[in-house]
Amino acid sequence: MNEKHCVPLTRLVEEFHLNVAFRSTDYEAVQLTVEDVARPGLQLAGYFDHFEPMRLQVMGNAEMSYIEKMTLAEQASAYDRLFSYKFPALLLARGFEPTQICLEMAKKHNVSVLCTKKTTSNAISGIINFLRTALAPRISRHGVLVEVYGEGLLLIGESGIGKSEAAVELLKRGHRLIADDAVEIRKVAENSLVGAAPPLIRNYIELRGIGIINVAKLFGMGAVKAENEINLVVNIVPWKTQEVYDRVGLEEQHMEIMGVKIPMNTIPITPGRNLALILEVAAMNNRQRKMGYNAALEFTEQMNSHFAAQAGNQV
Repeated sequence: MNEKHCVPLTRLVEEFHLNVAFRSTDYEAVQLTVEDVARPGLQLAGYFDHFEPMRLQVMGNAEMSYIEKMTLAEQASAYDRLFSYKFPALLLARGFEPTQICLEMAKKHNVSVLCTKKTTSNAISGIINFLRTALAPRISRHGVLVEVYGEGLLLIGESGIGKSEAAVELLKRGHRLIADDAVEIRKVAENSLVGAAPPLIRNYIELRGIGIINVAKLFGMGAVKAENEINLVVNIVPWKTQEVYDRVGLEEQHMEIMGVKIPMNTIPITPGRNLALILEVAAMNNRQRKMGYNAALEFTEQMNSHFAAQAGNQV
């Protein structure tokens, strides 16, 4: 289920090591709810049509040089109008410090003022990328997410099918666990999903008959990862003799999650099949396909050419 997410202003300050020049009385409660930031150039000139007060406002060299050319009365009026919209905070980039007039108007309207030595473009791009990930729409899915040869494999299937056991075998082979049992999936771009574990169960995995184990402590920190892009969905199903399974690989399966189509393999299992090995091959095969090579298509073309040549010889 999609939820509206927000990021505390305090978290942003900590993440980017921002200096707080003025702390509003509601500083601890201020939340960022949109991923975009804005540069209030037009607003300093008095144009507030289409102004979005939910955005963090960032002033750089252009805005500061413009306002410095104003008289003190004009500066006070410009800052007064700007801060009256009660946006989350004002960030001054390039090492600029707020003037006395700026601080007075910030205090009047109770809006925090932050500072950074980063260039304006670097500060804006970093903050937007951070907010895009933190505010991305998300859902939770039952499954196991592992990283195999750099590919994020989301293992799904009925409870008790062996997903966690396969994940442990993959850990022994040098791969990494992202999430077990519940996977929190975020849509960070139009065609990209990132999975992570809910904080309460991060680094833990459940094995029936043994119980809960801490993967980071048992296998080492190299066996876990905080998050990973989901590149392939693997649907693990019990083998049914009456079922017809794709043996060549020409049939392209996909699973749509939050509007994003992710390639999917359906793997039937029986006692004795090395599921971990199959998952490694699935990861490598998916990687090859992304790079433009399709073994199934190549094999089919070779078979067609062979039969066509035989038919020609018979004629």
